[in-house]
Amino acid sequence: MMNQAHVLRTGVAYHGNRILRHVEDDMRDIVNHGMNIVVHMFSHNDWDRHLGVMRDIVSISEGYGLEVWIDNWGIGGPPGDKSHFLQYHPEAHQVYSDGSIDPVSSCYNSEAFVDFTKSWMDAVAEFGGKKILWDEPRFKQKESAFTCHCETCRRLFESRYHHPMPTVLTDELRDFRSWTLMNYFDCVTTYAASLGMENCMGIMPRTLEYTGGLMQLGHVDDFGIDPYWHPENPQRYREPYEFVYNATKDVTALGAQYGKKTHLWIQGYSIPAGFEDEIILATDAAYDAGARTILYWSYRGAESNTYRSQHADVCWRVMGEAVSRVRNRHFDRIRDEQMGQMKK
Repeated sequence: MMNQAHVLRTGVAYHGNRILRHVEDDMRDIVNHGMNIVVHMFSHNDWDRHLGVMRDIVSISEGYGLEVWIDNWGIGGPPGDKSHFLQYHPEAHQVYSDGSIDPVSSCYNSEAFVDFTKSWMDAVAEFGGKKILWDEPRFKQKESAFTCHCETCRRLFESRYHHPMPTVLTDELRDFRSWTLMNYFDCVTTYAASLGMENCMGIMPRTLEYTGGLMQLGHVDDFGIDPYWHPENPQRYREPYEFVYNATKDVTALGAQYGKKTHLWIQGYSIPAGFEDEIILATDAAYDAGARTILYWSYRGAESNTYRSQHADVCWRVMGEAVSRVRNRHFDRIRDEQMGQMKK
């Protein structure tokens, strides 16, 4: 039996399809690209229209030996599909510091949203989900305004700090925003654990200042980061090896500090023609910096999305090459270490 310390986990996000005969082919394709994890979306629309199908999708995926994660895709706002929750609870919108309402994002301090999230988890458990990915928790930002300044948040802030909530980001307000996320995710991850599910968390580098503390929560099992280097956008482009390497070091250091597993996301969407091989550089960087769970967003270069890569076939082939490359390095290193021990 393989030592768990030797396991290399690689995988990909999968969404845009609920037709089971295609799911079957695609899960086989993922396995043939050397991967052992698939991340399935479960949006509010899936909950309403595809609940029974999700059980079949999980069963097919596990039948091919894939570890399945279920993404809370858009249930409270971006990233992901739109949620219907705010149509039933308009009071639960995130509100900007200038008083304007964010149309698609739910407030983490809304009790109704907490209850909704628990019901969503009940559905995940019902169709056989075993791991949840809490995808990119965030407060919204636009120009000089930020969230959340809803009535509930203002009341809670004043109760904690004994003065009205400011409209600029003071240290107290930063502390309150961190507390808000910690409070919500402590509640929902504890509930997931009570249903027998594990909790994975994936955050953006630009939110690490106020999301990094979520790793401390007792029921967060696996914490990841997604350093997408944006080759499609010259204004946002970052050299992939250095950017991914440094982000991986940051998250693995936090993982070591809190005794948690960590993972790393590699950009596989919006890749322009000619930039596909940067996926290999980014994957090498993640592995070199210590990542042993490496995931790609998303299947076949996000072919089913408007943000698809320009040449999806090439992008998907390169993801497979990147995985094969680090798998060979990983097990060559283990073999060399074990041979060295045998010779002593």
